[in-house]
Amino acid sequence: MFKRNLGASFAAFGLVAALSSPVLAPSASAATAPSDVQAGNYKIETTHTQVAFSLLHFGFTNYSGLFSGATGTLSLDPAHPTNDKLNVAIPVASVQTTSDKLTDELKGADWFDTAKYPNATFVSTKVVPNGKGKATVTGDFTLHGVTKSIVLHVSYIGAGINPLDKAYTVGFHATGIIKRSDFGVKAYVPMVGDDVTLSIAGAFEKQG
Repeated sequence: MFKRNLGASFAAFGLVAALSSPVLAPSASAATAPSDVQAGNYKIETTHTQVAFSLLHFGFTNYSGLFSGATGTLSLDPAHPTNDKLNVAIPVASVQTTSDKLTDELKGADWFDTAKYPNATFVSTKVVPNGKGKATVTGDFTLHGVTKSIVLHVSYIGAGINPLDKAYTVGFHATGIIKRSDFGVKAYVPMVGDDVTLSIAGAFEKQG
């Protein structure tokens, strides 16, 4: 789970996946090599970027929720991915689940305490390419006032011109696992799982 401004040198996390949405409909195929992607400075396309989380609920089911409203920037250099930089911020109060009661509870002091810690952040510190269109991104993740290093596994999805706003857009998908207790979010551990799986879909629009 999260907290504080997912701000990050998401460098290769610029690799955060663009939602596979008909709105994006990239003119370039998802099979396009990352080296063909335009280098430059990008801004997160907020409405098509999502951060989903999942954890074990009382040993019965994997329960999921979602964060939205991400903002941030990406400096992307496909020819030299180790130089990529990303800065992302996510308002934790954007959390949503299928239960209104639980959603409200998650915003409270026993969980995210969004009044005190309104944002979650991620700042990449290292990008390691892992073959065509893939990278491992290490970075500083801040949640609930605590900062820890985490690892994200990122895959390139596609790039091209968004037919609606005509912006050149690139998208990625990233996954990772964190222990929420490491960030002081300990309610109901271990009955409700400590390991939280993250699935991040991110779209970025080129600036200038």
